[in-house]
Amino acid sequence: MAVTTDHIRDKLIKEIGAMHVEVEDTSPNRCAASFKVLIVSTQFEGKPLLARHRMVNTCLAEELKEIHAFEQKTLTPEQWEKQKAQ
Repeated sequence: MAVTTDHIRDKLIKEIGAMHVEVEDTSPNRCAASFKVLIVSTQFEGKPLLARHRMVNTCLAEELKEIHAFEQKTLTPEQWEKQKAQ
């Protein structure tokens, strides 16, 4: 399975109900070994950071077997709006 930015984005939108997802391939030569993601979802509301990250890791369990490095930022819609306003 080829892991792409589009694949990761689509899966997070479908399975976590993310309303906003940014995925960046941060690996040298964009070889899909390292990704940085920003995920905004109402499903993160009331959950601590560790629970949010576990949700994402569970969603992308198969993909993470192929990825060398994965950096994630998980926000609620309210947190996202505050961050955009800064």
